[in-house]
Formats: sequence, C-alpha cells, structure tokens
Amino acid sequence: MPNDLDQQYTIGSSNWRKTLRQNYTRTYIIITLFFLIYCGIGLLVDMFLQSAHYPQASIPQLFTALITFRLFPIATLIMLAIASISLFISYALYDKLMLLGTEYHEITPETAQNTAEQQLYNVVEEMKIAAGLRYMPKVFIIDADYMNAFASGYSEKSAMVAITRGLMEKLNRDELQAVMAHELSHIRHMDIKLTLTASLLSNLSIIAIDILFRGVLFSSRDEENKSRNSLAAIILILRFILPVISVFMLLYLSRKRELMADAGCVELMRANQPLASALLKIQDDHVQNQNQYARLYQQTPHENVRREAYIFDPDETGIQSFTSVNHLLSTHPSMEERLNALGFKKRS
Repeated sequence: MPNDLDQQYTIGSSNWRKTLRQNYTRTYIIITLFFLIYCGIGLLVDMFLQSAHYPQASIPQLFTALITFRLFPIATLIMLAIASISLFISYALYDKLMLLGTEYHEITPETAQNTAEQQLYNVVEEMKIAAGLRYMPKVFIIDADYMNAFASGYSEKSAMVAITRGLMEKLNRDELQAVMAHELSHIRHMDIKLTLTASLLSNLSIIAIDILFRGVLFSSRDEENKSRNSLAAIILILRFILPVISVFMLLYLSRKRELMADAGCVELMRANQPLASALLKIQDDHVQNQNQYARLYQQTPHENVRREAYIFDPDETGIQSFTSVNHLLSTHPSMEERLNALGFKKRS
C-alpha cells in the first residue's frame, strides 16, 4: 500500500477529546471489573472453605457473613496481599524486563553518537514539555532494522521510551515526533501501570481458580451440603470460562489504550497527519520486509513481552504468529480503525 494519505484517504479532523473521554470511561470500567473478579475469586475461596464448617448455611448467608466480617475472609485478604507484593515487584522490574533480549543503548545529550540520535533526544524532550511531564524519560535505541517503539515505566519518574534504529532512521522529524508523542501519552495516561495491574490480577485470578479447581476435584463429597456442591459447580464452570473472559478483557483494554495514545498524540501536536503518516510508513515497511523482519522478531527473545507495548503489532502484517487469529484476538486496533479515529477515511 503506497504511503500516500492524500491519494488513499480523505483528510478530516480528529475528535481527540471525544476519544479520550470515551476510552477513559471504558478503561476504568475494565480495571474495576478485573478488581471485582479478583476479589470475587477470593470470596469464592473463602465461601468454599467455610461451607465445610457451616454445612447448613446458604451461599448468600456465607457471602454476607464474609463481607460483614462475621466470618473472617482470610483467603480474600491473603490474595490481596499477594497482589500488592506482586505489583510492587512487577513495577520495580518491568522496565528492565521490557528490554530483555535486545541490544540497546541509552541516549543522553552527552552520549548521542550522531545528529540522528541528538535529534531523537531533542524530540522526546520537546514532547515531554508539551505533555507536562515533570521528569525526562530515559531514551533507549534498540539496534534492530524493523520499525517499532514502546514506552515503559510505572510512573513518570521511572518512565522510559525505546525505539528501534530502523524507526529512527526511516521517519522524518514530524513523524518521529508523532511516535514519541504517542509513547509519552502512554506514560501521561498511566497506561503501563493500568495494563500491568490488569494483567497481573488476571493471571493471579486464573492461578487461584485453578488451585481451587484442583481442591474441588480431590475434596470429599457431601450430598447434604448443598452450598458446597453449588460452589463446586461454580468453580468448575469458572475454571474454563475465566481464562477466556480475561483474555478478551485484556485485549479490549490494550486496544482502547492504543486509541487513547493516538488521541493524546494529536492533542500534543495539534495535528493528525504526522502520526497517520508514521503508522502507514511503519506498516508499509513491515509488509515490504516481511520475511526479513519475521526472522528478526523470532530470533529476538521476549518479543511476546513487548508485543502489547509496541506502537505497531507485527502480527497485523502476518510477520509473527503470536497468538492472534483475527482482530478479536489482536492487542492493537486495526490500521483502518486507528486512521478513522485520527480523522482519515479511506477513499472508495
């Protein structure tokens, strides 16, 4: 596909305010659901354990007793403690994990090796000021030919942006600025913290329900304990549907945060064309170098860790068969959806 916006798209304006407003609401609904599911699993564990001691109690009675602390919800509180510790460790190590397996170096005004690296640092600094961030993110260049970029860090102070050398060399200054505005919007919107929290709560919920499922399989049967039998049935059902629900919720969250970062870029630059041009150029480059990039992605360890954070999902061009088979299982909105949200409509 030729990278020519004027020929292939009618150019309009981007309603970035509406995009941000809608997706803020949707995001916090999803995050709240993840938290409620996690607490619900904890209460399910408590109810199953308590049902052995109170065989005559109904499920509503057990639930009420636990949330009013007439029965101590020890499993729920233990799960919350585990989540808190896990989040703390994940926040502290996440930026290091994101660079695992790559060859990279940090760029500073003192260490910039050429004009392109100095320009990159200047662009990030300009967008940092435009975004109103208090701290300058660390800037890393990954030594790779493919075009991609991501942001990481659980707070403004720990934030970092990383781009591949291929992206730095193949985009013009406006397009590079748009990509950096997109990545700094992720930092500004606390996307890394939100998606990491959702992912961790999802994984811990699935682990907890799996342990409970095994407990149900090996626990003794009591035909007269109706509450325990009903809870066992709920656990058996959740064991199979919870992973599916979690995957779709995480993918939905990831797509909405990408659209928010695109809108944030337009907000910072007051222009929608540079990001649209950059996205098309990145996609075209992946299509033209599909076989070469397929080898590079597959030979680089831990690419699955970075996939969701990338500005462009390589799987969209069929380069890397991660787990997606269609758009429903994509971590990113389709290119058409992103361009439409940016105000570009494909000509018929």
